Amino acid sequence: VQLQASGGGLVQAGDSLRLSCAASGRTFSSLNVAWFRQVPGKEREFVAALWRSQGRTYYGDSVKGRFTISRDNAKNTASLQMNSLKPEDTAVYYCAADSGTILSTVRHIRGYKYWGQGTQVTVSS
Repeated sequence: VQLQASGGGLVQAGDSLRLSCAASGRTFSSLNVAWFRQVPGKEREFVAALWRSQGRTYYGDSVKGRFTISRDNAKNTASLQMNSLKPEDTAVYYCAADSGTILSTVRHIRGYKYWGQGTQVTVSS
C-alpha cells in the first residue's frame, strides 16, 4: 500500500485546513486509516483514526471537537478536516493505514503498517 499525504501549508490561528491521503495498491475499504503528527524532538502523536467497519472514529484529546476524519472509498482517499487551528497544531502530519489494526493499538504507531511521507502544517499566531 502506498500512501500520499497532501494539503499542508501555512495558515493563521483560527483558520481551517483540509489534508488528504491518497492510497493505492490495496482495496482502500479494507484499511483502517489514521492521522498522526510529529514535531522535531517529540514522539509521533495520534490525531485521529477511522475504522473500516462501522465507521467508528477516534480522536486525540487535543483535537477533539476541532478535527474530523473521513474517507471516500470510491476515491481511495482519507481526509482530515482541521478547524480552529492553533499554533500548537504545527507539525508534520502523517497518514497511516493497516487492515489488521487491533483496537488496543488504534492510537499507537505500532497499529499501522503503512505510512505516507508527511505534509507540513504551520499555524502562525
